[in-house]
Amino acid sequence: MLETIDLEKVAGIAKEAGDAIMEIYARDFGIDYKDDKSPLTEADTTSNEIICDALQKLYPQIPILSEENKAEDYEVRREWEYFWCIDPIDGTKEFIRKNGEFTVNIALIYKDTPVLGVVYAPALGEMYFAKKGNGAYKMPVDGRQSTVDGLEKAIRLPIDRQIKDNELIVVASKSHLSPETEQFINSLRTDDQRLTTISKGSSLKLVMVAEGSADIYPRLAPTMEWDTAAADAIVREAGKMTYQYDQRPTTNDQRPLKYNKENLLNPWFVVR
Repeated sequence: MLETIDLEKVAGIAKEAGDAIMEIYARDFGIDYKDDKSPLTEADTTSNEIICDALQKLYPQIPILSEENKAEDYEVRREWEYFWCIDPIDGTKEFIRKNGEFTVNIALIYKDTPVLGVVYAPALGEMYFAKKGNGAYKMPVDGRQSTVDGLEKAIRLPIDRQIKDNELIVVASKSHLSPETEQFINSLRTDDQRLTTISKGSSLKLVMVAEGSADIYPRLAPTMEWDTAAADAIVREAGKMTYQYDQRPTTNDQRPLKYNKENLLNPWFVVR
């Protein structure tokens, strides 16, 4: 199945959704709130319609799990071999604040593992993508162009950076920094190591670790599967991993994040 998926077409869907998002971003828009008090805008629903309609036309045999759709019961989902996992706008709070740090996330999951991911940050003009066995990549995307062409021109991840001696770069949530996450970051501090913390919105935190501009991303706070799936595919193809957090300091049991669980809430995790 994976070999039949055209990554360039999936990237094009993310680009189309991103274009629609940016049209709404440029004007005034209303804000509604879901039952869980999280914000919802016209851009979320418009992006969701574009992505779901396009994927259903291209791959009608593959079911879709999206933040903005009613999730199938687990009795149905547990039988899925492959499925799309979508967040039409990851970082709606950042979208509302108009700071540019939001993404369109499209992932393909095989059983419990992300095997393809596209993360597009339309306000920043950056796209990340990966397909299992083919590596992970980053490329600039011109918002004025209607399509995404030439994925072969992208830069393979991770990108070499000038690492300063004894420097550790930690990226953390801009909108959801929990006390537990702060405590974890403080535990990394040592006398002989310089620790730098960067705040960033949406799934950009995961792809920063994938590209090498950050060393570690701890998330000791709630997320859902669609928040992480696309970027997690990129993390894994870049040679990094998203591990379930284990607070036992002596354990060597490093378990990757799993998907299509009965409860779609992710456990706490650390990307490194």
